[in-house]
Amino acid sequence: MVKVAAAAYPLDVLESWDAYAAKIGAWVAEAAEAGAELLVFPEYGSMELATLDGLEVAGDLEASLRAVSDRVPAADALHAELAARHGVHVLAASAPVLDPALGARPVNRARLFAPSGAVGVQDKQIMTRFEREDWGVVPGGPLRVFDTALGRIGVLICYDSEYPLLGRALADCDLLLVPSCTEALAGYWRVRIGAMARALEAQCVSVMSSTVGAAEWSEAVDTNCGTGGVFGPPDTGFPPTGVLAEGVLDAPGWTYAEVDLARIAAVRADGVVLNRAHWDEQVPRAGAPEIVSLR
Repeated sequence: MVKVAAAAYPLDVLESWDAYAAKIGAWVAEAAEAGAELLVFPEYGSMELATLDGLEVAGDLEASLRAVSDRVPAADALHAELAARHGVHVLAASAPVLDPALGARPVNRARLFAPSGAVGVQDKQIMTRFEREDWGVVPGGPLRVFDTALGRIGVLICYDSEYPLLGRALADCDLLLVPSCTEALAGYWRVRIGAMARALEAQCVSVMSSTVGAAEWSEAVDTNCGTGGVFGPPDTGFPPTGVLAEGVLDAPGWTYAEVDLARIAAVRADGVVLNRAHWDEQVPRAGAPEIVSLR
């Protein structure tokens, strides 16, 4: 049994690095004290780090990218220390990262910290229109499967969760983490529907986190709508809705759920339906359809 925590995370204007460390420390401590073993922060939650360089920098698209990227090593050290101190796995809020190995433009990178000190990174695969047309954030490294003490974990950052083949690439994972940043209710539901669909197809559990509230100091993350949620296949051993837990829309805080990995194995082996095992059967049937005239 694994207890997961999905954040509905507000973005703040930070007066100092110590204020940021205190905020993240309090969030991690609260979830750890509630018994959570896996904590999931949202996409672009790290954009609040840009306010440490002033609101003028935070409000400039290009300057904010570079300001946050410069702070990521220190943020990573903080998250690694908190994961070790509390004995938890933490998916830090994703951030724009300038990685020289991947080119001149930033990628959108989430980092998974284990209590052992091990760290894994996952870059977003498919950019939204805003990322590619206005912000200049680009796709990064490949999808990865993280083999952890809590089971196999994959990460689909926000828009990535809306693509079935990306989910299929992570079909060996027990848990799919979906950190998101959506400005409108429609965007929240697109990602939530994607997260639920991926849980259905792979017969696994997806954990969605969201940024919430206003951040008027940023052109990129000025409006945020969402909540935390944990979803499984609506099948044997899981709720008939597929919803293990969901938070209150736009209310900051953690949403918790207990995930029984044995139930994931059981539904994959002997569910009412076997979506994961039957996936390949669609391939020969999904070519160009026969056109039949009914005129």
